[in-house]
Amino acid sequence: MKRNLDPVSIGVRMSATLHLVKLCVGAESVEDLCDWQASSRGNGPDGLPRHVTRMWPKREAEVVAGGSLYWVIKGVVLARQRILRFDPVDRGDGIRRCGLVLDREVVRTEAMPKRPFQGWRYLAAKDAPRDLPAGRSAGEALPPRLEAALAEIGVR
Repeated sequence: MKRNLDPVSIGVRMSATLHLVKLCVGAESVEDLCDWQASSRGNGPDGLPRHVTRMWPKREAEVVAGGSLYWVIKGVVLARQRILRFDPVDRGDGIRRCGLVLDREVVRTEAMPKRPFQGWRYLAAKDAPRDLPAGRSAGEALPPRLEAALAEIGVR
């Protein structure tokens, strides 16, 4: 009798890369995000881009093992940055915050419409939009809504 020993059938949970998705509030474009992170206000004490949030991911190990932060700009996922680590942030008010320390490289992705939400959400690797080819990121960016409309009909 042949036994099925795949990880799922024997109850072993496989660790897969897990991403976060977050609204990029105040940015009109990927360029706005890059400009913000180029300023000293967009960086942590180590000079790396950092985004501070109130909640600490419970699945931290899965996210740090190759995960990225996917940025939603004007209702559309348009870019991502690799998450390097999570740092505790203390602003002197007794509230423990989580600093998402990011890679400097902002990678443009295929447009993926995303409804508004608060905070951040987990994003499985299988559901994440693909990176744009290197040549496409250098071109002039389309408005986010047009990117989303083209993605919905399968043109982008």
